[in-house]
Amino acid sequence: MNNTLYIDLETYSPINLKKCGVYKYAEKVEILLFAYALNDAPVQVWDCTEDDEIPDELRGGIEETYFLCAHNSGFDRVVMDRCFPMYIDMPWRDTMVRALAHGLPGGLMMLSDIFKLPIDKAKDKAGHELIHLFCKPQKDGSRATRLTHPEEWAQFTEYARLDIEAMRTLDKKLPTWNDTDEERALWHLDQKINDRGFAVDIDLAQAAIQAVEKEKLIRNAATQDATDGAVGAATQRDALLKYILEIHGVDLPDMQIGTLTRRLEDPDLPEPVKELIQLRLESSGTSTKKYSTLLESVCSDGRLRGGLQFCGASRTGRWSGRIFQPHNLPRPKFKKDDIEIGIGALKADCADLLYENVTSLASSAIRGVIVAPKGKKLVISDLSGIEGRKLAWLAGEEWKVKAYYDFDAGKNPYDMYELTYAKTFNIDPCDVDDDKRKLGKVLELAMGYGGGVGAFVTFANGYKVNLEDMAGRVWSELPERVLDDASGYWAMCVKERKTLGLSEKVFVACDSIKRLWREANPKIVQFWADLQDAVYQALLFDRVVTGKHFRVDKKGTWLRIQLPSGRYVCYAGAKIEEKKIRYLGINQYTRKWCKLSTYGGKLAENVTQASSRDILAHGMQLAEDAGYKIVLSVHDELLTEVPDSPEFNHETLSKIMSTNPPWAPGLPLAAAGFEAYRYRKD
Repeated sequence: MNNTLYIDLETYSPINLKKCGVYKYAEKVEILLFAYALNDAPVQVWDCTEDDEIPDELRGGIEETYFLCAHNSGFDRVVMDRCFPMYIDMPWRDTMVRALAHGLPGGLMMLSDIFKLPIDKAKDKAGHELIHLFCKPQKDGSRATRLTHPEEWAQFTEYARLDIEAMRTLDKKLPTWNDTDEERALWHLDQKINDRGFAVDIDLAQAAIQAVEKEKLIRNAATQDATDGAVGAATQRDALLKYILEIHGVDLPDMQIGTLTRRLEDPDLPEPVKELIQLRLESSGTSTKKYSTLLESVCSDGRLRGGLQFCGASRTGRWSGRIFQPHNLPRPKFKKDDIEIGIGALKADCADLLYENVTSLASSAIRGVIVAPKGKKLVISDLSGIEGRKLAWLAGEEWKVKAYYDFDAGKNPYDMYELTYAKTFNIDPCDVDDDKRKLGKVLELAMGYGGGVGAFVTFANGYKVNLEDMAGRVWSELPERVLDDASGYWAMCVKERKTLGLSEKVFVACDSIKRLWREANPKIVQFWADLQDAVYQALLFDRVVTGKHFRVDKKGTWLRIQLPSGRYVCYAGAKIEEKKIRYLGINQYTRKWCKLSTYGGKLAENVTQASSRDILAHGMQLAEDAGYKIVLSVHDELLTEVPDSPEFNHETLSKIMSTNPPWAPGLPLAAAGFEAYRYRKD
């Protein structure tokens, strides 16, 4: 019989779990209560503070069990490894991971609401108060225990049963379409990577914090001097906005980096305002927060663990970052060699003698805290343009697929950004200069999923494309028929007040370029339409629609899009309302479970990103099997820690990562990498 032992641990540690993560937390952890239930048997609670011997029933359940099941098992597994290492090799299941794998939120309470589980919310609220009482130190440093608070402890013991009941019911209600042998093996690899962690240069982190704090004092003094003491620091947003408006008459809408960067280009902006904006920009780096998080979370052996969340990116199944947030590191503003010199200067406490902006240096050097231990090296490789390649393959945009193959084989010297500009504007690729290539890059990143003027402007600003200059340069290359259509669209947007604050010429130029890109990529545009039509067919008529590389169906209230790998992209509560595709999901701004809408381009984005994730996952397993011990994945990049010997090299890792899985024949894959003792952006 395939038994399942459901478990949930209530624990105590003086270390802050949210700030430091479970691996650091577990170094000083104690298990207070061990709730468990075998299959459908009544929930039992072992009070570990009263009896340190494992109950015979629990021991027997573990030894006879086929699965240990927990919600967010990464916590329970790490704690058990610390307290009961003899049981760590048991096979695990995780209701949180299963929920995430099907496009659902991971929180137990939110899932209980979604599946309408009979949870007493008053009891749950009281339970959380008991957790705050018993599971962490009190504000005065004391500790509440079974002996100091016997009545509350009895309530705590009862509360411990609730999560087991909810988890057990969820285990029966959650979908299982993505709970396959392949996905479980990948999750187990993910846990191994989190257990392994990566080595941290603690000296660099400490030095960077110290250097930035020193510069912060200087900047604060400069801000006070520039404002006659009205603003104490450039980081005081509201005070700075008020001062600039009242003294200089400049009304800034916000203090976002993009807003301030654009205003600095305004020739009419008063010099004192430019100085204050520059101070604000120089003070806005988040590098010290990342360094502080590292120092708080690194384990006693100098490694940071638990940096990845399996299926953490909603719906697509991609990994997201935790604790240190490695997927959200700032873009370096210094060249590679300058950063290397800067790291030495930071550690020697002389960075301020060599660099005008130490905060920017520290921000640029943040990747360098990830290092190889003695006798090892980091071998790193990144899938090249995987989303663009995947989208072209899924859509059957043959000119792009061939262009990728020819470029990889050295038959074509022009990369996709150059070719995109050339194809869009119908010119020879040899006539594409650096500015045109940059615009080609913006097009590739902004247009692939149905993006319009808004998406174009967002990416153009991100790559510092001056839109007025761009419009002037391309205007003569835009066909009259396209300009006429774009001008008509401009007139409509004026009536609807949707011009994004752009001038007519810039708006019409952006929309014209969008139209030309779509003409150059007809199969991709058709892919959006095919996906959207398939979803309509499935939801309105309960039809199964099969495309070249996807299959769409309806399963109960669920919409499913099957990927080439066999995995599904899932949408709960999907239906057609007011001619729009609606489904239930997490609003990225409110973080609440609510109705959302989607369309062909967004569906294409979900499918492309999910399928790109499956390519990375295939490479991860091959790399691990070949002895490349993965310590982290960042977007489409793998960081591996290997012996410092020639047999392990980036050429081999790149070849492994660009190996086509059986379900993706003809997909043009490429990867490139490097070897180093310290991580960097190559």
